[in-house]
Parts: sequence; structure tokens; C-alpha cells
Amino acid sequence: MTAEPATGSAQGTDAATLARHFGTERDLLPLWIAEPSVELAPAVVEVLRSRAAAGWYGYETRPESIVDAFWQWAADRHGWDRTGERAIVSPSVGTSVGVLIAELTEPGDGVILQPPVFTDFKPQIVANDRVPVRNPLLFVDGRYQLDLDGLEALAAEPGNRMLILCTPHNPVGRVWSHDELDGVAAICAEHDVFVLADEIHADLALAPHRFTPFTSVASSHDVAWAATHGPIKTFGLAGVCDTLLITDRTDVAERFERRSSQLHLTRNNVFGLAAFEAAYRHGKDWLDELLALVAGNLEVLRSELPDGIDLIEPDGTYLAWLDLRRLSLDVPELPRWLGSAGVALSPGHWFGREGAGFARITVAAPTPMIDEGARRLASTIGN
Repeated sequence: MTAEPATGSAQGTDAATLARHFGTERDLLPLWIAEPSVELAPAVVEVLRSRAAAGWYGYETRPESIVDAFWQWAADRHGWDRTGERAIVSPSVGTSVGVLIAELTEPGDGVILQPPVFTDFKPQIVANDRVPVRNPLLFVDGRYQLDLDGLEALAAEPGNRMLILCTPHNPVGRVWSHDELDGVAAICAEHDVFVLADEIHADLALAPHRFTPFTSVASSHDVAWAATHGPIKTFGLAGVCDTLLITDRTDVAERFERRSSQLHLTRNNVFGLAAFEAAYRHGKDWLDELLALVAGNLEVLRSELPDGIDLIEPDGTYLAWLDLRRLSLDVPELPRWLGSAGVALSPGHWFGREGAGFARITVAAPTPMIDEGARRLASTIGN
């Protein structure tokens, strides 16, 4: 994998965006967007170039081989047996979340979240006239845990009808174990709470951790579930590719497909079709190199972060969660302090009040960028 940054302009690197969030646009290292900032998989780049050179961009039928490529990848990478399950095309994780909230819950129902968690979930719940219900993660001895006792109490309340489970978890980097997920499945089955598992970071577990598909515990408890998947985070293709919604529930699949038909959500993008299949058919070696780069960059953070900033050890994703609480910065001060350090990171309060005092850094970037980011943070603390 090349050590050079990705070419092109990443979202969030324009001056106006940086100034709005960090109080400055000057010389900021853009390490806050949850995308890889390295040259992408050669097979994907080449297929996109080839498709662009074709000079015809009209309608295409989505071949079955595209979804088959995902299932083969899931079997090889995660030992996933697809028996009895459906993979339905969805434009985005957000689309899947929004449609299922609307279809499977009623206005005023509670949807359980486990903050600090991905920023878009709460606004989608509110936009659907549902109520966000907080089941915060527990932070014990420097490691995050699921609060299963708290989940049990919330699931027992009749108005709470859905749990959005982030697995692997963005931003704290936990790859939930089989036993942890089994506990979630048992609770939600007992209280008839639908589990929507956002598994979009599934391929990004760091050794020795392994991703456990929620389906592997759901079958033991007869819990209703669906999961989001696709190549968008694994291969840096969020601006190109569709995603998939996976479920073994016929009624859930039918309702999602009916809504998709009503809103015409499955119009094909010819570049997305090409990139999706190329990534899953030919991206294995590139992904292995990316994970090795992430592991190396985490080692840089371990050795070079200054006193006052602690790395919360991740099990997976290419996102690192930093604890800056010892700096005693309040919520408005933290992003401005990061701006003064010349480093654009995602302030933790964006992910819920439980994230106050933390920040998320993307480590799928050339090592010199991570090294420079740590140096800038150390220099600012030293001043």
C-alpha cells in the first residue's frame, strides 16, 4: 500500500468547513473524516477507470454476481453461512436505518441507542417522530462495555421497540464478542425488541479480535433483526457504492422492498456496480495491507501521544478514540484547542454527551500524517 495520501479533495477539508468546526482553516491535518486517506484498492480504481472509458452511462441491470460477491466475501472472511437470509440493496446505511425505523416502529416509540455512538442515528430517530432512548456504554478501567442490565430495564418498557446496535462500534472501536452479542440477543428476544445491527465496519477487526455477525447469535434466541453491510467503509467507497440490508425475516425483507419500490431507492449507479463487485472479488490483499497500516499507526499513537492524552485501545475499525479529559477543556473549548494544535479531529461530544472530553482520530492514513498529528498535539500541550 502506498504511503502517499489519497489524491483528490476529501469531504471536510475545505476551508469553510474547517473554520466552522475548529475556529481556523490554517494548516489543519484532516484526520476527522471516517474514511481511508490512502490510495484505494488498485482493482477498484482500475475498474472505475475502465467503466468511465466506456463512454456510455445509461441504465444497467444489477447482475446477481454483485450480491454473490458479497456472500462469498462474507463466507471467506467471517465464516458466514447465508442459509435462509436475504441481502437487499439499499443506497446507504442511513437509508436502511430510516426505512426500518419508519416501518417497524410507531410515532412516539422509543429507539434505543448506546452512546457515544455514530452521530447520524439520533437525528434519524427524531426525524421519524420517535424517541431516542439512551443506554450508554460503560467505561470501566479504560475499556468500554455494554450495559446489559441497563438494556434489560429499557427493553422491558413496552414503548421501546428497537435497538440500533453499532457492531463494531463507531467511535470507541469495540468489536463486541460472541458472548456480549448473545446477551443483547437474549434480552431483545425476551422483550420483543427489534435489533438493527449496523455492521458496516465488519471487515475492520484488528488481530486478535474477530467480527461476530449478529445473525450467529440471533438464531439461538429467535430475535427479530437486520444488519447493514457493504464495501463503503472497508474500501473507502461511501461516495460510490450502495450498501446491503441483511435479514432472515421475510416480513422485514418484504416491507423494506415495498418501501424501496415506493421511493425508487434501487436505481443503479453504473460506477457503483463496478466498484462493488471489484472490491469484494479482488480487494483482499489491499484490505490486509490497510489493517497492517492501521496497526502500525496505532503503535505510533501509543508511543508518541503526549502525557494528558490517552489512547483507548481499539479492537477494530480505523478510528481511534482519544481521552483528553485530563486537559480539563469544556465542550466548546476542545475543538478550538484542536484547531490551535493544527489537528482536525472529531470532538467526542458529537457522538453524545458521554463523549465529552474525548476525540476521534482516523488512523487509515499515511504514517507520517499520524506521526505529525501526535507531534502537533504534544507541542501544543508543551506550550
